[in-house]
Amino acid sequence: MSKRTWYLGCRPDDVAERAVLVGDPGRIDLFAQHLDEVRTVGDNRGLRVVTGASGGVPITVCAFGMGAPIAVIVLEELAQLGARMVLRVGTVMALESGALGDLVIASAAVRGERTSATYVSEGYPAVPDLDLLFATLVALERLDERYRVGLVASLDGFYSEMFAARPERKEAVEARLGALAADGVIAVDMETSALLVIARKLGVRAGSLCLTTVDGSTRALLNGQARSDGEDRLVKATLATITMRHGLLAAATADAAHSQTTARQEV
Repeated sequence: MSKRTWYLGCRPDDVAERAVLVGDPGRIDLFAQHLDEVRTVGDNRGLRVVTGASGGVPITVCAFGMGAPIAVIVLEELAQLGARMVLRVGTVMALESGALGDLVIASAAVRGERTSATYVSEGYPAVPDLDLLFATLVALERLDERYRVGLVASLDGFYSEMFAARPERKEAVEARLGALAADGVIAVDMETSALLVIARKLGVRAGSLCLTTVDGSTRALLNGQARSDGEDRLVKATLATITMRHGLLAAATADAAHSQTTARQEV
């Protein structure tokens, strides 16, 4: 494939095998500060794409804006260009108390958006790549980060399912979020479930790591220096995860099995 992709306008040699998908185009600059040899390889329709390296590992960072439909378009095109690992990095609204400022790792996602339904049947699960999930956990532990692991629900209606833009919607929105919380969902966004589902269909390893910037019950926001610090932590945690070697979970499992075997032999 030598021609440029439809929306990103990139060629295969523009994109690394490991990619980070962010919503806010401004977050690209935060990543660029931590990358070497950064070059802009695309900026079509606001879909800004840069490629650089962290610790010698090539990485592409791409902004998609908001919502599952455009996020999946970007994922499709990155996969066409050769990306084989994608980490969705952004923000979520917490459904648990005291979570503001925490990082959230999606152990699975509730498919409340409709984009994934155009690819798979209703019962298809939205789950991350296990090795990438394990790598994220290891990276955050090494960084001594504040994080939570659990179910993330992805919804389409920001002003109809997450925030009541009109008074008459308030009761329905509160009921929707309350039901999700009762089912064990710890956070809500608009993209995670679709990206996890479609990445798996495309043969791309995917995960989701986000910063909690809204408290779903109090509507408190993560602002000012706390928000800046949180974004910096998110970037560092992402790079620590995405640059980790492949097969970390398999290696840990093998080591554990070997240790148990050795222990039994010694007994």
